Amino acid sequence: MRTSAVALLCLILAASALADDGRIVNVADAGQLRAALASARPGDTIRLAPGHYGTLWSEKLAGTLKAPIIIESADPARPAEFGGGSGGIHMVSPAHVVLRGLRVRKCSDNGINIDDGGKRDGAAHDVRLEKVSVLDVGPKGNHDGIKLSGVEASQVVGCTVSGWGGSAIDMVGCHDMHITGCTFRGKEGFGQDDGVQMKGGSRHVYVLDCLFVEAGSRGVNVGGSTGIPFFRPPLEKMDKPYYEARDCLVENNRFIGGEAAVAFVTQEGCAARFNTIYRPRKFPFRILEETKDERFLKSRRGVIEHNVIVWRTGDMYTAVNVGPGTEAASFTFAANVWFCENRPAASRPDLPARETDGLAGVDPKLKDPAKEDLTIGNAEVLKAAGWRPAPPATTQPDEVEEKS
Repeated sequence: MRTSAVALLCLILAASALADDGRIVNVADAGQLRAALASARPGDTIRLAPGHYGTLWSEKLAGTLKAPIIIESADPARPAEFGGGSGGIHMVSPAHVVLRGLRVRKCSDNGINIDDGGKRDGAAHDVRLEKVSVLDVGPKGNHDGIKLSGVEASQVVGCTVSGWGGSAIDMVGCHDMHITGCTFRGKEGFGQDDGVQMKGGSRHVYVLDCLFVEAGSRGVNVGGSTGIPFFRPPLEKMDKPYYEARDCLVENNRFIGGEAAVAFVTQEGCAARFNTIYRPRKFPFRILEETKDERFLKSRRGVIEHNVIVWRTGDMYTAVNVGPGTEAASFTFAANVWFCENRPAASRPDLPARETDGLAGVDPKLKDPAKEDLTIGNAEVLKAAGWRPAPPATTQPDEVEEKS
C-alpha cells in the first residue's frame, strides 16, 4: 500500500465532510495535520482528535474575513496537545485563522509564536486564539507563553497561560489587538517577568476582563525596551518622537499579588482604569523610561482612574514608582480608591500628580480574595470609583483619546 503524502491527502479529503462554510477535515495525528494544512482553503475547519501533535508550523495560512480557517480540538474536554520541544505552534504571516481549544505545554522556547516573518509588512493579521491553554514554558529567560510580533487586528480570548519565563503574552509592534477574558497564573520555579507586554511601536492594544495571579514583576507592561530593528512600523515610518506603546488600555482586570500591576514605560496616552488590584508586593503602578535614545518620548500623559487598590504595609513600597527621565506629572489620576488593610489611616497615597475625586481609607469589602473573588461589596466604594455593578470592557479603539 502506498503511504505517500499524496495518498494520505486523498484519504483525508475523502473522509472530510462538506459544511456550508467549508470542509470539516478530521485528523488524528501529526502527519494528517500537516497534510490538512497543506491543502487548507478558506472556510475549512481542521478538527483534531485527542492526542499529541508535536510542533505545528505553517507559513501564509490564509482564510478570508467571511471564511476563516479554523484549527480546533474535536473534544474540548480532551484538547489536542502541542509542544514537548522548543516550541508548540509557530505560524508565519497567517491571516484569518482561528486556533480554538488547543493545549501547548512544556516548551523550552516559546509556546505559541505568531509573526510576520520579520518583514514588518502587516502580513500577520486577523488571528484569533480562543480557549487555548499554554503551560510550562521556559522555565526562565526570554521565553514567552504567547509571542506575537507584527500581528494586526487580532484577539486572544478566554485563554490561560500558566508558568512562563519572559512574558505570558509578549507583543512587539502589534496593533488593534484585544486580550479578553484570559487568566495568567504564575507558577513556582518559572521566571515570569511580565504577564502581558506591548512594546516595539504597539498601538491600540486592549487588555480587558483578565485575571492576573502572581504574574511576575509587572502584570501588564505598557511599553518596554525594544531593539531598533524590531519596531513595527520601522522607526523611519513612525511619527516622532518615537514610542514603545501608544493609546493602549488596561481595563476591568483583577490583579492578585505580583510585584506591580501596571507599568507605563516609554508610552504615551495609555490608560489603566476600572481594575481591582489586591496586595501588590511593591507597587500598584510604575512610570518608567527604559531607553536613553533621545528620539523617543519620555513616558507621559498616561491615565490612572477608577481603580480599587488594596494593600498592606510591609508589602507595598509606594503607590506609584516613578523612574528617572519620565514626565510623571503629566499623568491623570482620578477617582481611584486606596485602602490599606492593616492601617486604614495610612491609606492616602503619595502621587506624582494631583488626583481628583480619589477616596482613601474606606474598605471596599472584597468578597473572598483567598478564592480569587475580588467582587466589591461596598456601595460607597463603587460609587466613589464610578463603577457600574459589572463594568463592561467594551472600549473600542477610537475611544482612547489620541495624544499628539
